[in-house]
Amino acid sequence: MTSQARVLIVDDELEMCAMLESALEAEGLQTSSANGMDGALQLLGQHDFDAVLTDLRMAGGSGLELTRQILRRRPGIPVVVMTAFGDMPTAIEAMRAGAYDFQPKPVELDHLVLVLRRAIEHKRLTGELRLLRTRALPQPRGGIVGRSPAMQRLLALVPKAAQADVPVLITGETGTGKELLARAVHEQSDVMDGPFVAVNCAAIPHELLESELFGHVRGAFTDARTARDGLFVKASQGTLFLDEVGDLPQLLQPKLLRALQERRIRPVGSDREVGVRCRVVAATNRDLQAAAQEGLFRLDLYYRLAVIRLGLPPLSARGGDILLLAQLFLDRAAARTGRGVAGLSTPAARALLAYDWPGNVRELENALERAVAMTEHDRILIEDLPEELRRGLSRPPVIGDDNPADLPTLAALEDRHIRRVLVAVDGNKAQAARVLGIDRRTLYRKLDRGVGQELE
Repeated sequence: MTSQARVLIVDDELEMCAMLESALEAEGLQTSSANGMDGALQLLGQHDFDAVLTDLRMAGGSGLELTRQILRRRPGIPVVVMTAFGDMPTAIEAMRAGAYDFQPKPVELDHLVLVLRRAIEHKRLTGELRLLRTRALPQPRGGIVGRSPAMQRLLALVPKAAQADVPVLITGETGTGKELLARAVHEQSDVMDGPFVAVNCAAIPHELLESELFGHVRGAFTDARTARDGLFVKASQGTLFLDEVGDLPQLLQPKLLRALQERRIRPVGSDREVGVRCRVVAATNRDLQAAAQEGLFRLDLYYRLAVIRLGLPPLSARGGDILLLAQLFLDRAAARTGRGVAGLSTPAARALLAYDWPGNVRELENALERAVAMTEHDRILIEDLPEELRRGLSRPPVIGDDNPADLPTLAALEDRHIRRVLVAVDGNKAQAARVLGIDRRTLYRKLDRGVGQELE
């Protein structure tokens, strides 16, 4: 559960403090109040705050001086200054002194809450970036990096899946790292010392795939001048990774099913079967159960492949993992190219978090490699990022062809986004509502129509 953010309100008018406390606490923020600069500095020395909201003109010390004191003593805390319209020059001076933002009086509460949430997010983000620059990154397990709740739950299943001598099916969108996860399963299994043999079922012509998997005898077809072992044999005492298994030709599906059930294969052109001993891990970005209902994939083969199923979440549902992975890719690219790039600027990090990442981890890695190559600074700036990230927009989701019957409804797209947000915040509905920019009642109404019930 994410702890509530805490805001310090500073104003010499007690009624204003009480009104702001009531309004901010109704939005899920914790508040404390001080009636002047001395009281504010005392509270700041005793407690941790995520943001300070201060009036500009106060008896016993101005908000401008308080801002300067906070920047000297607690530089990581953003300060939002409230000011009357006649004090705009002083408010601008406060911004130059380091205030995060200023709000004219009388304040608009909805906008004030939005500004404070952005300030709180800014503090969290700058803190994370500071830690990423100074702390050694975790050693990936089998190449997999992730601290988000969704990834921690998945990684906890990997050792169990690795020790079970049954097929494993890895599902997830393109670019989420399915082969890395397959390698993690292999490297924690009893056959870790054996070969890891990978084949992309979508990349090999259908007429050659059978020979590639099962091998062939001499003379089996025109170019078969010598006998050849297939990948099932080459992966003996190891792991065979069948990537994009959803694209396996229908004619080969019963042969793969028999190989999994009987652990025996028949090379092309042979009248004899050969025993095989290898672990099979498959991966797909398709819904194989839906494909089975459409007659495109054998349901019995799906069940045989998915004895254990591991689902990789999309990058957009992995929250802070985006910055963790970005720093990892940045360090790799900088070391490979000899560029002295140490980290991300706050605006660049914010752009990475705002983007939807339709290409997932692979797209993030490409973006950071480009940024390291393009930058002229020791940190990645927002102008070093690809154009779509600088705009803070994602490309349209892949939704199939332009047949109107196949296009999703607006509600379906909204449901998908809400589900991703719920996964990213580990089911915390109050936090999800804040991320989505809606109130909790609206979120509950949308949940009532069936969104995210699998997370309940």
